[in-house]
Amino acid sequence: MSGTDNLLYVKNLRVSFRTGKQSCFEAVKGISFTVPYNKTVALVGESGSGKSVSALAVMGLLPSGNAVINAGSDILYNGKSLLKMNPEERRRLCGSEISMIFQEPMSSLNPVFTVGYQIGEVLRLHKGMDFRQARMRAIELLGEVGITDPERKVDAWPHQLSGGQQQRVMIAMAIACEPRLLIADEPTTALDVTIQRQIIELLRTLQKKRRMSILFITHDLQLVSEIADEVIVMRYGEIREQAPARNIFESPADGYTKALLLCRPPMNERPFRLPVIDDVMKSGKKPVSGKPDRIRGYTEKDAVVLEVRNLSKDFEIRTGFFRKTVFHAVRDVSFVLPRKKTLGIVGESGSGKTTLGLTLMRLHKASGGQVFIDGKDILSLSEKAFYPYKRRIQIVFQNPYASLNPRFTVGQILMEPLAIHRGTLSAVQRKEMALEWLEKVGLPGAAFYRYPHEFSGGQRQRIAIARCLTMQPEILVCDESVSALDVSVQAQILNLLQDLQDEFGLSYLFISHDLSVVKYMADQVMVMRQGEVVEMADSDEIYRNPRHPYTRSLLAAVPTDKYGLRTG
Repeated sequence: MSGTDNLLYVKNLRVSFRTGKQSCFEAVKGISFTVPYNKTVALVGESGSGKSVSALAVMGLLPSGNAVINAGSDILYNGKSLLKMNPEERRRLCGSEISMIFQEPMSSLNPVFTVGYQIGEVLRLHKGMDFRQARMRAIELLGEVGITDPERKVDAWPHQLSGGQQQRVMIAMAIACEPRLLIADEPTTALDVTIQRQIIELLRTLQKKRRMSILFITHDLQLVSEIADEVIVMRYGEIREQAPARNIFESPADGYTKALLLCRPPMNERPFRLPVIDDVMKSGKKPVSGKPDRIRGYTEKDAVVLEVRNLSKDFEIRTGFFRKTVFHAVRDVSFVLPRKKTLGIVGESGSGKTTLGLTLMRLHKASGGQVFIDGKDILSLSEKAFYPYKRRIQIVFQNPYASLNPRFTVGQILMEPLAIHRGTLSAVQRKEMALEWLEKVGLPGAAFYRYPHEFSGGQRQRIAIARCLTMQPEILVCDESVSALDVSVQAQILNLLQDLQDEFGLSYLFISHDLSVVKYMADQVMVMRQGEVVEMADSDEIYRNPRHPYTRSLLAAVPTDKYGLRTG
């Protein structure tokens, strides 16, 4: 491994964070790797593995207050030590020759400036352009990253763009100064499969055109197979394995790498349980449950628990001081959900999936249609008459960080709905029930006294599920509830949902853009586009024989098994 043969050479990098006056936590533990000229290196691992910390160390963006790069570490760019540069020299280099695309564009873009201004700011600062020159170049860059009508979008505010468009703006900002090294930190996490593929294709095109090196950070190994020349697998701040991409996928040497490959739901089978990291690492191979694959689909004998007829939701959007227009978010959607079954709802962002779920729960006021539970149209009921039905239909939101009250302990979070909806229970009974549900979702009783920030993302999602289940619902709406989780944590949550369905006969509306997850979970799949249902069929049929062109385009965008991804 030589720094002179590569654009970037990270040498024995150790990064620690101060957690108290005298204590430190070592997040990165002496890793070394290179990024060759004009190549893509993927840094792969779960949350907490040290991937993003390593990238921030390269960019010089570690928090100065409590992060320390330990002695003996070095980061060489084109043979020069970044750690020995003065702050002004490093800032100029990291703004012009090294750029970074951050994971969450909505929190990375400044909401009070137009996207054109923000792209232009980079050009004015590092290229010395005036406002007119920067604006013209910003329009060219927006066109280069595939944003339609760039002359108009250059004046758009971040909130007026979709997630995919926001990520393209971030890429435009990153390539504005024509960098030689581009660091992409989870650039496609939680994006639709079609947008994800567009972003990957865009990065490949830009790399070829501009002869860039890319450090691509992700937790999704299947996605890595589409873009990487070399792969580095990290866990707990250490490198477990690094090799050319073909070697990683065809013959992984480390047990952790094998486990990452096996945790993702396969498209060609439906195992009774998904393997998780610990299962694979203990045995060194895919565990055998001894049970046959799950069989999915609706039958005529299924008892219907929820029926939706011609549900619609419109929003009024102000287009001027006196003008408004109507946006049809959901249009005449109809379906049935049988007991103990799962309906998967798929589609791109803006297709109406989430609005549909919120509307049938009366969290949005419907513009038309009916929703029946036990023959009662719950949309026509008064608030008082609807009150008993709130217990029967619950929702698990996408973001467990935002959906749990940070000021409440887990015990308070779980007992609050019991106090509201089951007031006859004593405080002791509420606590016992909360502890029981914590155990059922795989959390220790000690979690009852802790706060949400003390848990990982997967654990918080378990808490959110437990909160719903304290109501003993019949229907659970899962709104992108596993989309932003690591593949291993995702497998744990999917196994938990399946166990709960088996034990309690729950019915799920499973909203997701991840088609492999929907294939594993759903009995029937409903495909939505621009608020309308374009296709609906049993899951095996819709994946085997999609009829609508839009469904076929979604399936075609799923990351391909380039190297013959191992599933056994």
